Amino acid sequence: MIEQFDHYISKSIRLFYRRRILFPILYLILLLALSVVYPVYGMFFPRRITAEDNMERLYKDRDRYVSASMGPLYFTGYTKEWLFGTVGYYYYAMMDDRCVVVLLDPQTCKQGLPMIENVRFSAKILRDSGAMDKLLQKLADDLSWDEKGLSAAVSRYMLSEPDATDIRTRLFMAVFALTGLYATASILLYIVYLIDPALSRPCRRLRVYGNPRRLLAEAEEELATLPQLATEDIFITEHYFIETSGYGVAIVPISQIVWIYKYSTLHRFLWHHFSISYTLHITAKRRRYIRCPKNIKSDIDGIMDYLAEANHEILVGFSEENRLKAARRQGDTTFWKNVSSLLRKKV
Repeated sequence: MIEQFDHYISKSIRLFYRRRILFPILYLILLLALSVVYPVYGMFFPRRITAEDNMERLYKDRDRYVSASMGPLYFTGYTKEWLFGTVGYYYYAMMDDRCVVVLLDPQTCKQGLPMIENVRFSAKILRDSGAMDKLLQKLADDLSWDEKGLSAAVSRYMLSEPDATDIRTRLFMAVFALTGLYATASILLYIVYLIDPALSRPCRRLRVYGNPRRLLAEAEEELATLPQLATEDIFITEHYFIETSGYGVAIVPISQIVWIYKYSTLHRFLWHHFSISYTLHITAKRRRYIRCPKNIKSDIDGIMDYLAEANHEILVGFSEENRLKAARRQGDTTFWKNVSSLLRKKV
């Protein structure tokens, strides 16, 4: 047994997922940092408040998003316009013995009811809003009051329902929640793969050929005993093709390979040509496709020659003829033949 290749595939799978797990962990740290800077928690779990709560204290406690239940509210006669529609109606109400401006969604206030006895709504607490300054100026003109006197009687904090329920806020919450859940699920899955590599995706893909755990053990044993051909990240044993690169890990029985070909890529920057790399494409039975990128020509040629010798049924080289043959072996043309025959029938 070659000690260097003892459990080499499992080690490669663990190394691959150890690298991949860093990205969701860093992303969750970023989301946590955003939660510290912005009141994200309040967006998802707004604090319930009533007319007895103090707006200034709520704002200082970072309770920016709230679920308010208050009344009565009186319409000021002014609305907030944006683009070609009305996004809110300005009301005022008493809260903790202070007059508070409340901007309600048109549906909540039923397009501007003169007085609302009691209403529950979600809102964001705004301080020193420019829109409220303009509103107070117009109210002062209507009432022939001094603007400074009116401003002293009205709280500098206001409740805005549109700011808590608009599309930007909802989109931010959806992206935050979905990406956070995806990152958490990825971390948990990667931990499972690190504990048991046989449960990882490269091994699960072997299920169409038999028991994944048994096939992995056979490939491990053959690689550790006597690899037939080896490059930097591609290995061929008696019965298996194995890739263990930074792009992923792949295992496929040689007897299941249908078609192999190489594809060259010219690497350049501006007008400078740096190098040419080759990608090995493998098509196996049960619609399994493997790409092995960034290899050198001599390695790819040697691998293709060995595979063609090990399995004489493998189609070698890219051509339209080989593509059609591979499709027929995969059964990819059966569906379209059935559709074509169905269309030809006279109904």
